Amino acid sequence: MNKLAEKVQQALVTAIDNDDLVLPTLPEVALNIRQAAEDPDISISHLSKVIGRDTALSARLIKVVNSPLLRASQEVTDLHTAITRLGTNYSSNLAIGLVMEQIFHARSEAVEQKMRDVWRRSLEVAGVSYALCRSHSQLKPDQAALGGLVHQIGVLPILTYAEDHYELLSDPVSLNHVIDSIHPVLGDKLLRGWDFPEMLANLPGQYLDLERDSATLDYIDLVQVAVLYCHRGTQHPLASVAVSSLPAIKKLRVDPYSDALRAELDEARSMFY
Repeated sequence: MNKLAEKVQQALVTAIDNDDLVLPTLPEVALNIRQAAEDPDISISHLSKVIGRDTALSARLIKVVNSPLLRASQEVTDLHTAITRLGTNYSSNLAIGLVMEQIFHARSEAVEQKMRDVWRRSLEVAGVSYALCRSHSQLKPDQAALGGLVHQIGVLPILTYAEDHYELLSDPVSLNHVIDSIHPVLGDKLLRGWDFPEMLANLPGQYLDLERDSATLDYIDLVQVAVLYCHRGTQHPLASVAVSSLPAIKKLRVDPYSDALRAELDEARSMFY
């Protein structure tokens, strides 16, 4: 690691330890949805009202319900029907995940572009995590998608920091070094601060541990496999990982090279766009 990356990393680690780093807060609409969803007797109408206050979010949910993976014979055109189709729990989790996009905004064009890239990759990983979960596990696909949407959430505070430190912003190599080393720690810190469930709160810090071998298949396994799948064919170091020997793949019991799986996951990549 070069001098600048080391210096910045030290400064960030100190700021994290002292709680001096300004971390983004969960968008208000996400808090409202979560609060509504915690009511066991919530009606579809009430949840529709809460989600419906955010028109962009409503449009996204309707689009997800009409995606090839979920599409029914009849196209869904309104939020109430979309939530009826998905169920209240499911709709809440997907909505909370999709609303994260509102935090991905920057003042400078360079950081804005980087944030777009991170969010686009998160959407892809969420779609693939969803499909893997739905077809090859007993876990909940909405939670898997939420895990995919937040797996890189720790990159946000680093990019915000970079906006105020031009020497880091103008040195993409150092910036990428810092992101790679610190975003997992920051991601865990953010999700814990946002009261994410235990099964997802440690996901950012563990999804890159390729030797991780939990007793049973979990959401971290699913996101890990999805991340590796989405890097396939790129110049990224993760593209060269021997996927078939991963503990996560063995628990999923899939052939990572099968054409059927590839077709299914390729379709899933654009599910949340």
